Amino acid sequence: YVAAVYEHESILSPDPTALVDRHSALELMGRNLDIYEQQVVSAARQGAQIIVFPEDGIHGFNFTRSSIYPYLDFVLHSHFGKWNPCREPYLFNDTEVIQRLSCMALKNKIFLVANLGTKQPCERTDPHCPPDGRYQFNTNVAFDDDGVLIATYRKHNLYFEYAFDTPPEPDYKLFDTPFAGKFGMFTCFDILFFEPAVNLIRQYNLKQIVYPTAWMNQLPLLSAVEFQQAFATAFNINILAANIHHPTLGMTGSGIYTPVKSFIYHNMESYGGKLIVAEIPVISTGYETNLEKTPGKVSEKGNEQLPAPFYAEMMYDNFTFVPVWGEKGELQVCANTLCCYLNYQRALLTDELYALGVFDGLHTVHGTYYVQACALVKCGGLSFSTCGQEVTDATALIDFQLWGNMSTPYIFPLLLTSGITLDFADHMGWKNNHYFISKNKTSFGLLTAALYGRWYEKD
Repeated sequence: YVAAVYEHESILSPDPTALVDRHSALELMGRNLDIYEQQVVSAARQGAQIIVFPEDGIHGFNFTRSSIYPYLDFVLHSHFGKWNPCREPYLFNDTEVIQRLSCMALKNKIFLVANLGTKQPCERTDPHCPPDGRYQFNTNVAFDDDGVLIATYRKHNLYFEYAFDTPPEPDYKLFDTPFAGKFGMFTCFDILFFEPAVNLIRQYNLKQIVYPTAWMNQLPLLSAVEFQQAFATAFNINILAANIHHPTLGMTGSGIYTPVKSFIYHNMESYGGKLIVAEIPVISTGYETNLEKTPGKVSEKGNEQLPAPFYAEMMYDNFTFVPVWGEKGELQVCANTLCCYLNYQRALLTDELYALGVFDGLHTVHGTYYVQACALVKCGGLSFSTCGQEVTDATALIDFQLWGNMSTPYIFPLLLTSGITLDFADHMGWKNNHYFISKNKTSFGLLTAALYGRWYEKD
């Protein structure tokens, strides 16, 4: 099928904390929706059957609970029967944004997924009801090619979004399409947690995901395109990921991902939006995921002298590293219960320091979640203290096999190359209770090769 995602440079409110009226809020959102409309027309002309827009693209971000209120549309999240906002605009008040999105889908005969803020009054008798008597949700909406609202999803894992409420229960939301079967949806930070993202995919055996996001890149392990790709690979699914484009905030990185090929956009240099349109295969549900045990080769390690470990902070976590020296070698490094092993060979020695790092513990900055990671990274400079820094360019071409005795089945294989480009492993999977990833010759210099494990039970 043909899919489209749009990386949108939002027109933002000059002062998101200021209180404005509904008319002014609609005016600002209307300017973003005008851009959406052009992109829908363009995508439809290129044969796209579905288009996905990013999180916060219509209203922006950094609001307070009261300042976002004029920007919120009214949406009933319970099952409300079939509502076509374009054809039945009079059913509810404060649905102007929903109506415009519905009309775009209808006029262009395309499935459309977008993210907006929504409100829902609640009763004092509801124990979860906020003091102001209403819920405010970060919401994805999906429309079919006739403009009918077919699914709404309320973001569960909020990322410092004080304007929004967490829904009382996680939403498991999917919708059906004639061209690719069922699609599931979740938003941004959700991708790092079991609920609802992983549970949704496993419970419904989903093979297609739509994913609006407003992601601030964090190298070396959590750049948007890097993690989106790893997620598609780990679960053997297609992901349609739309990010917003604000390079000054480190926000870029969208793509259409399959387990074996990606169409991505990552651009920190220039401004403006970017439409990606690609034809991708529908994945049949017979496929196994890479989370199942698959055969592979893990070599035995010898007893040669290993370099002494050193410690450095990477992404706010205290990693234990060993330097990767010389043109080839076998290394191991351990922390807590996790040991990471590396076999490597370089085509030629470059003046670049690489290190093999391990972390097995609770990550506590900007969110709390348990990580088990084995990571081969390029350091920022030639001293050990630079290992773990954000690096975007590399020249070393390295053949490697990386493996670890991971305690969780949820492992995201990261493979990032120079200029924030993606590569694909030759082999990956389980062998002898170790998860491994191997690659002969990356296409570009290696930035990061990692196994990023999430041990959800220990969150």
